[in-house]
Amino acid sequence: MRKIYDIIIIGSGISGLSAAIFLKEAGFNILVLTKAKNVYNTNTNLAQGGIIGFTENDDPTVLKKDIMHAGSNFNNESAVDIFVEEAPKLVKKFFIDDLGVQFTHLPDGKINFTEEGAHSVKRILHYADKTGEVLQQALFDQIKKMNIPILASHTAVDIITNNHNSEDNQELYKPREVMGLYVLDNRKGIVRTLLAHKIIVATGGIGNLYHHTTNPEIATGDGMSMAYRAGADIINAELIQFHPTALYHKDIKRFLISEVLRGEGAKLIDHQGLQFMKDYAPQKELAPRDVVARAIYNEMRKAGKDYMLLDLYNFYKGPQQIRERFSKIYKTCLKGGIDITKEPIPIVPAAHYFCGGIKVDKNGKTSIQNLYAIGEVSCTGLHGANRLASSSLAEGLLWAKRAANHIRNNFKEIEITRLKSIPDWISPKAQIQFDPLLLEQDMRAIQLTMWNYAGIIRTRRGLERARSDLNYYSYRIFKFYQDAKLEQKIIELRNAVVNASIIVNAALHNKKSIGCHYVIDDCK
Repeated sequence: MRKIYDIIIIGSGISGLSAAIFLKEAGFNILVLTKAKNVYNTNTNLAQGGIIGFTENDDPTVLKKDIMHAGSNFNNESAVDIFVEEAPKLVKKFFIDDLGVQFTHLPDGKINFTEEGAHSVKRILHYADKTGEVLQQALFDQIKKMNIPILASHTAVDIITNNHNSEDNQELYKPREVMGLYVLDNRKGIVRTLLAHKIIVATGGIGNLYHHTTNPEIATGDGMSMAYRAGADIINAELIQFHPTALYHKDIKRFLISEVLRGEGAKLIDHQGLQFMKDYAPQKELAPRDVVARAIYNEMRKAGKDYMLLDLYNFYKGPQQIRERFSKIYKTCLKGGIDITKEPIPIVPAAHYFCGGIKVDKNGKTSIQNLYAIGEVSCTGLHGANRLASSSLAEGLLWAKRAANHIRNNFKEIEITRLKSIPDWISPKAQIQFDPLLLEQDMRAIQLTMWNYAGIIRTRRGLERARSDLNYYSYRIFKFYQDAKLEQKIIELRNAVVNASIIVNAALHNKKSIGCHYVIDDCK
């Protein structure tokens, strides 16, 4: 008999690892899997700025106002209410009290709370400029202590449902249920059947669908594509937040220049050294991210330049303080020949965070029985039309906790006889090995299409062009997929074109500009 897990979690970022810890504490038999060779290869690990924490100087009503304002009041108000009441306290209890994370402190021993764009008070916990790295390490240390199994280099191919996969035709007439996953062992090239009573999708974002992104290369939205194909509801897919400041460098890709630099005084300047944010928003550099990203994009277009500049050295305390406070950014830029203590940083807006995703309720439940989604791949509605800085790590933790609690209090096993009716994966008889350059070319075509037509500023005509191009790519890619010897890259390519089409169709459907969905015509 094939092994049956209580819960399988896809993803090794903050939401997936936190859920694993909470569920293991509750006594469940769980498995965490990731397609990455390196389990640290996540958006969580790349997060620099920080995480919203509990401070006596804050108030839930003030935090709610900031979240709603950043989200253009398009937020799910009930999700915001849950977040402001529970998330900051949970961050303190879990990371500080339970896991012992030492966030950056002031000389007097108090925690150094910092500020970011669209926040009205200093409420951001951080560890210098490598907060995500430190949080993820703390999570992995706990995972190891608890002996929670993690399968690296395993790419989820499809979600198994009773209606679609079972060999028992009676399952067609029952409500749709998730029963496991088909998973590719990247090293051996074998597709395994992993059965489970519950599946948690925590696969992160979709940034790699775009030409410029702060996300790792593996961020192709696999979880959303799988859930969509399984029949789950997807909402707000047009809402993609572009971080205003990613490093622009020919050799260093996907590197974020944290918003904290602007929070602590850095100014955006053009190639003549002129500050321009005063022309776009009264908050200037601390306006919501969608406003700042569009301002930079507009300045680039007006000047015919591929990037703008961020000046820290003229507005911060001094070179030594820059090297200490922003050590990761300083060292990375220095490798590329840029000394941020002496010169401005070349920056470009980049796809950063997906505000839409798999529709979930207050407990991370999707529209399909036994399927949960948490973290960036999910859409609780917390972020509305534009995410407030440093809220995503806290959301990932909170919904991991809420999903784990819901599973613990409502766990019910699927009957073994029903699971036995799930067949193993059947590969095509003649498996074709496709040229990696061909797959890479198609991925680049998708990325440029999305950047040019479904990016920071959109038009109806551009979106229609994107839809037409993606329809063409889809036909070719699905034809590849049917005959291909499965490997990670072709699975990602299929997921990428599915997700790109979902995003473009949602953008065409939403005819009104809001937040990070910005159209410059009436889109009728």
